[in-house]
Amino acid sequence: MHEIKEELQELSGELKKEVRSAEEFALTFLKWLIVAGVTGAVGGAIGTLFHTSVEWATQLRSLYPWMLWLLPVGGLVIAAFYKLCRMENENTNAIIDSIHFGDDVPLLLVPCIYFATVITHLVGGSAGREGAALQIGGSLGCQIGQLFHLDEKDMRLATLCGMSAVFSALFGTPLTATVFALEVISVGVFYYSALVPCIVSALIAYGVSSICGIAPTRFFLPVEPVQALLLVKAAGIAIAASLMSIAFCLTMHGTEHVLARRIPNGYLRIALGGMAIIALTLLVGSGDYNGAGMGVITRAIEHGTAHPLAFLLKLVFTAITIGSGFKGGEVIPTFFIGATLGAVLGPLLGMPAGFAAALGLVCLFCGAVNCPIASFVLSVELFGGGNLIYFALGCGIAYMLSGYFGLYSSQKILYSKLRAEFININAK
Repeated sequence: MHEIKEELQELSGELKKEVRSAEEFALTFLKWLIVAGVTGAVGGAIGTLFHTSVEWATQLRSLYPWMLWLLPVGGLVIAAFYKLCRMENENTNAIIDSIHFGDDVPLLLVPCIYFATVITHLVGGSAGREGAALQIGGSLGCQIGQLFHLDEKDMRLATLCGMSAVFSALFGTPLTATVFALEVISVGVFYYSALVPCIVSALIAYGVSSICGIAPTRFFLPVEPVQALLLVKAAGIAIAASLMSIAFCLTMHGTEHVLARRIPNGYLRIALGGMAIIALTLLVGSGDYNGAGMGVITRAIEHGTAHPLAFLLKLVFTAITIGSGFKGGEVIPTFFIGATLGAVLGPLLGMPAGFAAALGLVCLFCGAVNCPIASFVLSVELFGGGNLIYFALGCGIAYMLSGYFGLYSSQKILYSKLRAEFININAK
């Protein structure tokens, strides 16, 4: 009887442990549903407002081309605003560092990057908007995490939630937003604990933007039959895109460092950068390289047309814009460069130009951000699932051949791309 009693006590103890464990899982799940829900709603609303503001700025500049001449003035306003708010050193790398080290992200970053990105687009700077989305989202997630009194580890997940939410609202790609936030921080490690919080916040933000009338980014792409020769050609596009991604990262980082060293005065640097963009625009004779350039991307994919040097011109415009101190993002420029590069190379390889443009867009993005899974998901959300095999091959090649270069120098590359080896280095 004594032995039976002991066994019953042991079983009772084990049962209590399992019940407590189940309660912990249930309460944690409920907690993140609430936190992610609030983050998604707030991030979706601000992301929608930001999207509308950038579109308004782009349309206004199209109606009044003379606004390009205000680039130096707009740059000075941006520099002064960041100086006033003491946000000069806050950027996407700071958001990534906050997740690595558990640092707080200042709320003041939200109006700074919002205001500066809209001005950049209004006066014709060559930049995207996702850099602002990650910074706004990271700051919002951090502040909402503090509102719920989350601990240091949970604060990191809250920051990822915010990034996913605003990215999703801007592009209408909730799955890409989720995976990108989980994958971009540390290459080789996937933050599975943030999966539910991020996908909930991304889906809610996407729902908010949809209700507000923001159309998701989508392209029509014919389905190509799986053929060995076409797979080889797709690999060729991926190789070219990976090399171009290295050139893009080196040019972006190099331009910023050279300009900061040669022209230490931030006001003078951004004013001269604005003058340089004006001169380049007049020299090229086209406004295609000012702003985000979504029209050029659409033409490359849906019509297979692009200027032979469009990818190089966009690289120069974007490097000067961001390097001199204007604000925005680098991801849409990678879309632009990849799509136009693919549209140029496709006919040379004997493949449909629009299909090659789509491959170039996804592969160059993959090489630049070192996120193969997010890139693969992006291809599905942008182009549908009919050409999965080609995009999967392209993402794998671009990820491997882009080496350890990346847009974000704070990005940790924990595992080697060549062997099963822990390396823990920062992206170059």
